[in-house]
Amino acid sequence: MFVRRSGAVVLLLLLPGLGGAEDFTEEGDTEPKEVFSSPAPSSPGTPWASLFRMEATTLTLLPRHGARSDEGFMQVEPMAVVNRGATFHLNVGAPVRLRLWGGGVGTSFVRKEDWDTLSDWGQVVRILTLGSDASPASLWMGSLDSYTLLSGHLVRRYNNRGNPDYHPAGVVVTGTLGPVYTEAFASDMLGARLTGAEVALDLQHFFFGRPPLPGRYTLALSAVHDWGRAGGVSRPLTLAHLDGTAVVLRRRSKGSGFELHLLGGWGGRPGEGGAWGAVAGLGADAVSPTMDLRARLEGRMQRGGFRQGYFGPDYELARFRVAGGAGVALADASFPNGSSAFGEVILGWDAVHLGELVQRHLRLSMSAEAFTWGRVDADVRMTAQLFHRTVEVALRGLAVGLRQPGTRYLASGEGRWRFLGGRVYALGQGGTLLYPTPDGTLRPGAFVAVGMGVDHVR
Repeated sequence: MFVRRSGAVVLLLLLPGLGGAEDFTEEGDTEPKEVFSSPAPSSPGTPWASLFRMEATTLTLLPRHGARSDEGFMQVEPMAVVNRGATFHLNVGAPVRLRLWGGGVGTSFVRKEDWDTLSDWGQVVRILTLGSDASPASLWMGSLDSYTLLSGHLVRRYNNRGNPDYHPAGVVVTGTLGPVYTEAFASDMLGARLTGAEVALDLQHFFFGRPPLPGRYTLALSAVHDWGRAGGVSRPLTLAHLDGTAVVLRRRSKGSGFELHLLGGWGGRPGEGGAWGAVAGLGADAVSPTMDLRARLEGRMQRGGFRQGYFGPDYELARFRVAGGAGVALADASFPNGSSAFGEVILGWDAVHLGELVQRHLRLSMSAEAFTWGRVDADVRMTAQLFHRTVEVALRGLAVGLRQPGTRYLASGEGRWRFLGGRVYALGQGGTLLYPTPDGTLRPGAFVAVGMGVDHVR
């Protein structure tokens, strides 16, 4: 297979994506590997680049029902970016919400829920990258949005800021040593939450020496543990998975490539007998100067409460209350025995060849899983640039437990219009929210924001 680093949020200098009250960033299938499409080590002559931005919006947080009143804020969000080639990138800044109205007696001028735990201070680091896919080791730090751990059978499309009052910075490290490739992550670098790793062995390299194209036959072992001590207390749990992949077709030409691979695996919950699952499927990757397409189709089997993609886009809410009528946390929920079909398509397209730039006219990422006992989950994200890139639109929708009582829906969107040569822009944001409460319930809310921004690139 193509060597791909799974990931989190990438930098979009002119398209930061959804950043409303819950900081739902949406930048397509956001993975650090795509910050630079053809990574190469920075040479001594590689120039430094920088960007400085300031946004100011009026932000309103709205209860969808209940007695709690509206809250209004002036949100100011500075951002500074420094970049040098493919091996160093630093993006710092965070939204500061200054109260204009609401909140009741004794509330603070700055919204305290954004800064009341040590983990919240991680949001100051938006992105830090050291190294690239071409490096023997690399580090990535920031918000994990749509993060997938290599094979993706434990952690897939995970968002560590799905809880709008919890703003951690995650960290991902990778390393290559001979035929072994390793990726490890922590969802919260300042708190005890999700930690995990996957170790992949290139079998052809191990038995016959370094091949011309790596990753044709791989065997991987992954494990993830939720400590449950940050972002709200939840029951600890551990999952593990064993995966095998074989590339059955590989074609490459100048600037383009295609791969077709078969995959299979087995996983479970260590120490819990009868909790296991199996998976088999196929995947395809196609790359050209203007397009990057990835697709996957899998058949899955689940037994004893185990399921593939356990740490998914809804996990930061489900760890408090699972979607559906059970009214319990995910770790305590009874997941029916059965099987499912899972599909995912990730498309990036641009009308012109952008080289190392990550911006695209279209970024579409969607997945769906249908279970034999009636449930359907779906996650869709889309960003588009229109009218010579002066208009930017980002949309996101998540539905968990479709065709079942208590379906959970979340949706958000953002629009930006650039004028005066692109340095100044107007923006509007809106969407729905779910806030975990101390008693384990989820309080529904919404947000809407309008404002202006200015940035300067050097």
